Amino acid sequence: MDQSRKAHIISHTHWDREWYLPYEKHHVRLIELMDSLLETMEKDSEYRSFFLDGQTIIIEDYLQVRPEKKEQLEKLIADGRIMIGPWYILQDAYLTSSEANVRNMQIGHQDAERYGTVSKIGYFPDTFGLTGQIPQLMLQSGIDNAFFGRGVKPTGFNNTVSDSGYESSFSELMWEGPDGSKVLGILFANWYSNGNEVPVDEAEAKAFWDRKLADAEKFASTPELLYMNGCDHQPIQTDLPEGIRTAKKLYPDTEFIHSNFDDYLKAVREKLPRDLSSVKGELRSQRTDGWGTLVNTASARVYLKQMNQRGQTLLEKVAEPLASYASLLGKEYPHHLFTYAWKTLMQNHPHDSICGCSVDEVHREMVTRFEKSAHVAENIVDDSVRVIADAVDTSAFEQWGSDPLPLVVFNTTGWSRSGTVSIELDAKRLYFREGYSLEETSRRMKEIDLSGRVLVNAQGQAVPCTVEDLGLQFGYDLPDDRFRQPYMCRRVRLTFEASAIPAMGLTAYAWVKSEVKPAEVESLISNANVMENELIKVEIQGDGSFALTDKKNGQVYRDLAVYENTGDIGNEYMYKQPDGEAALTTKGQTAQISVLEDTPYRASIEIVHNWSIPAMADSKLDEEQHELVYYPNRKAQRSSEMVPMRIRTVVSLNRSGKGVEIEATMDNQAKDHRVRALFPTDLQASSHNVDSMFEVATRDNEPAAEWENPSYTAHQQAFVDVTTATAGLTVANQGLNEYEVLRDGRNTIAVTLLRSVGELGDWGYFPTPEAQCIGVHTVRMEVIPHQGDGMKSAYAEAYQFQIPWTVAQTGVHAGSVASTSAPLEWSHEELAFSSLKVNPKTGDLMLRWFNMAGTDTELKLKSSLPSQGVYKSSILEVEGAVQSFDDQASFTLPVKPHEIVTLGVKVSVK
Repeated sequence: MDQSRKAHIISHTHWDREWYLPYEKHHVRLIELMDSLLETMEKDSEYRSFFLDGQTIIIEDYLQVRPEKKEQLEKLIADGRIMIGPWYILQDAYLTSSEANVRNMQIGHQDAERYGTVSKIGYFPDTFGLTGQIPQLMLQSGIDNAFFGRGVKPTGFNNTVSDSGYESSFSELMWEGPDGSKVLGILFANWYSNGNEVPVDEAEAKAFWDRKLADAEKFASTPELLYMNGCDHQPIQTDLPEGIRTAKKLYPDTEFIHSNFDDYLKAVREKLPRDLSSVKGELRSQRTDGWGTLVNTASARVYLKQMNQRGQTLLEKVAEPLASYASLLGKEYPHHLFTYAWKTLMQNHPHDSICGCSVDEVHREMVTRFEKSAHVAENIVDDSVRVIADAVDTSAFEQWGSDPLPLVVFNTTGWSRSGTVSIELDAKRLYFREGYSLEETSRRMKEIDLSGRVLVNAQGQAVPCTVEDLGLQFGYDLPDDRFRQPYMCRRVRLTFEASAIPAMGLTAYAWVKSEVKPAEVESLISNANVMENELIKVEIQGDGSFALTDKKNGQVYRDLAVYENTGDIGNEYMYKQPDGEAALTTKGQTAQISVLEDTPYRASIEIVHNWSIPAMADSKLDEEQHELVYYPNRKAQRSSEMVPMRIRTVVSLNRSGKGVEIEATMDNQAKDHRVRALFPTDLQASSHNVDSMFEVATRDNEPAAEWENPSYTAHQQAFVDVTTATAGLTVANQGLNEYEVLRDGRNTIAVTLLRSVGELGDWGYFPTPEAQCIGVHTVRMEVIPHQGDGMKSAYAEAYQFQIPWTVAQTGVHAGSVASTSAPLEWSHEELAFSSLKVNPKTGDLMLRWFNMAGTDTELKLKSSLPSQGVYKSSILEVEGAVQSFDDQASFTLPVKPHEIVTLGVKVSVK
């Protein structure tokens, strides 16, 4: 290294809000750290700068307890001494949705901008793997770099670092996304604590810097060396300026500066060599031995992932589009409520939180946050639906005489949709204010005649429907202008198939008095234990597994939904099967099978397994945990004691269904084990496709040569798909983020349903008895066959499987919204719709898609709205050059391979 060597010392603290201590215990330590930081910066001008871990929530957490420090903090931020943003929190990239990652960036920028400049640093210090589209997200956020510690080079126990075998020649590299977006990647090759606790004493400093300079030069491509002065929950080093003076004295050939990321990046870019390595796509530590990837956090405490999937979906795929639609009708879009709901949800998204790898107290609090966020979202949905439903023209139902009961079905997905929906309708209400006694109210409700009613669509055609009389029910209204209004009602539940509801649109139905009857249809139950519609045939076997026939190409998939159970002597981070253990399965075991539902719109078969599995690991595991034996080296086995595991599975087929839906409920009374559902594909394929952040990623079925771990599990979001040119099988899920394509000769898709472990793992022994997940758990999946064209015929179904229907009762009235309608239209098989919301600054509608394909395509957007134009934007929703819709009210935009496209539509509110 030449004489221009420079040591950039960047002060920071990596702040896990909750982890091996509950949130409030970490919170108290944060207050102490921030007090110390502000005091030090006020006293010592040589303590130049501090990077606040890339997450603005730290400011919220601090000022919640120290509001009197706001002015002092604001000045230090404005002076550029404390750098904040760009994120709201440091999230796990794989376990949070595409839109959650975008909201995280948007809200982080919004919060940081209130204090001044947003730090344009792509900061991922300890993220457990990085998704392939992050470079594109960074560039769309005005960020041309990414700092990260995992994914390319492994880190081991207690943050030790490997010296060889990683993919980049240097700690600096070019990282390219699937769309071609490129950012400068800075790998924390010696971890994000390599400049921690700089010595002041000369002898200690000499030993320290001899080692640290050599370590950094081992990986650096330039003489600009990076030293991160801080670590997890690390108090600030108040005597750092003195330590820097000592280093300068000892090494006159090296320039030591208390630096920041902007200055470091500028210096590095001026000296980068031309032969930097280029790494493309996902950074999942694929080129490692596989023992330190932390991938099995995808299955730790599965219940958290399920709650997160429901919460994300409710906000981004239901509440936001419905509130956007309601805003077109004059209702104010509740930006403040969305920000609050998203922030509450995202407080569960840091890697030690959503990954389920903290102490039990942390995850108990997460459940409450999930519920709080969902309650706000549900309120937004209810308010929005009321406005829209009241604007739907249901006057056509007046022809049906007395008391028609209209309802509106909303499809908040990006594709036309058919499927089974349910709604609870109030056939009649009596309000307490009307003065009836409870006895009189009850009598009147019971006397209501519900006979002779039929469900009809807007064209007056009768629709097959199941009616369940729920009897007398209590309810209440909460008017905007008066006290709550309680009532008693006669309530019924209607279940039927909603047909061809337009994307981001609605259709009205009504339950009316009529002698018109639905057309007779054949049962979907075609034989004992056999269900069949026009597309697929399902044959339940004696052991509860099923064969699935794709009637379009004749492909048959056998032994689907066999359950597998193995021991797990690992921890919340990583799975470890006991050495030599043979997996237990339900294959060949007799199951109880019965028809549960046989209606015109759906058939369901119930399957019950009364299984016995080992109760726990043997006593060796407790001994190894206390001795901190690294989990790959453990020798514990499973106990000989057995406990029951009852699994109730309901396999359902909708009349218009493209796939088979599975709901499984398990009563788990065992510890130290894993349960998976197996779906053999018997397709000859060397790779598979998997849903990830704004990407359908392709991954090899066989691991790299360096991989040693017998397990080759990976992350998924909505689905995983094994396909050939003529046939494919897609398995969709709701909140089941771990899968594996087994190397068993059948390319079996194995989806993890439950993983039970008893310790946190990592740098010590932290018991987590609640991570054993004792109790009842319910999971949902859908198996979708296709003809080798999953992008055209299966992936939309898998994305729709994530999103619940919304159905609302309304009255008979005229309205400005047609009984079947959608404000916007688009269609293209390669484009996956992602988001519809309102821009908080401009009030424009913001729509987002991503190109699933590696080829160019075209987006054609058609609007029925009074529009002032449309523009292409970024994920930060910055307004671009406005263009007009053409004479057909259409706008066409070319879309590049794997591009994330955001459009802003300027509309005139009614």
